[in-house]
Amino acid sequence: MRYLVTGAAGFVGSHLCAALLKRNGTVWALDDLSKGRPERLAPLGRNLRFHFLQGSIAQRLDALAEIIETVDVIYHLAAVVGVKNYVEDPVRVVEVNVCETLALMKLAWSHGKKVVFTSTSEVYGKNNELPFTEDADRVYGPAGTDRWCYAVAKSAAEHICLGYARRGLPVVILRYFNVYGPGADSSEYGGVVSRFISQALADQPLTVHGDGNQTRSFTYINDIVRGTIAAGKRVEAEGKIFNLGSNEEISILQLARLILQLTGKKGKIIFQPYSDFYGPHYEDMRRRVPDTSAAERCLDFKARTPLREGLMKTLEWYRIRIGGGF
Repeated sequence: MRYLVTGAAGFVGSHLCAALLKRNGTVWALDDLSKGRPERLAPLGRNLRFHFLQGSIAQRLDALAEIIETVDVIYHLAAVVGVKNYVEDPVRVVEVNVCETLALMKLAWSHGKKVVFTSTSEVYGKNNELPFTEDADRVYGPAGTDRWCYAVAKSAAEHICLGYARRGLPVVILRYFNVYGPGADSSEYGGVVSRFISQALADQPLTVHGDGNQTRSFTYINDIVRGTIAAGKRVEAEGKIFNLGSNEEISILQLARLILQLTGKKGKIIFQPYSDFYGPHYEDMRRRVPDTSAAERCLDFKARTPLREGLMKTLEWYRIRIGGGF
């Protein structure tokens, strides 16, 4: 099998590329390296079945047209992600997440190639009917709150994908729920798990935004990659949307306490108002829990890694590499 992975130097993208290579696939990897890290892909460069193309979808349309003609499945992960990123630059969010998705889907359509599009649990917005099912309502805040631009952009991209699916293109949409694991960005633009771990290992206070009672369902990277690959293989998944996530719900404050326990640190937990970190145009949702029954039936997907186990694996990775800037 031959694959194209966009956003390949990102956290999930790099893990996906490695997993596809282990399955004897040939991988074309695209990333403009604006946020993705080349060091994530460096170990893969020694594999003769791995080919890297630097640039965005918009910049490399001609080259992508040639590549797409030869591949079996396109995994489209390229996106502007991270809450702080999309609060700071909503225009860029729409350009990448909507416009470049449309450009890629046009190429896929012209060659009749299957696309697995990675969306997000953010699309559910402020819906309070939990757990989220794939056909649940999407509830967003006012347009003046930049926090919602990412959810709206990903929703628009989903509509593009579904539109091509109705034309007959094989398309699968995956909604990820808070992915964590080795290699995730631990800067202020990254996820809360890696940020808490890096703070704990550096003997810094763990910074909890808001009151910490907001809950999330964290999903270990290996589980996400397994479900993503399954989506590219299963014909019966085409034309459908699937939640990929864990059913293990935890508050952010509980997560901070658990990470302190696992690291053996006696650090402090401090609380920071959302506005101090994200600015005035931010709004949070209180809970986020997936219903994964559809993915269980069609993709044989279930998050197998308990949170404590996944955190320990992640922690050990950061203990070794924290000095390298992660």
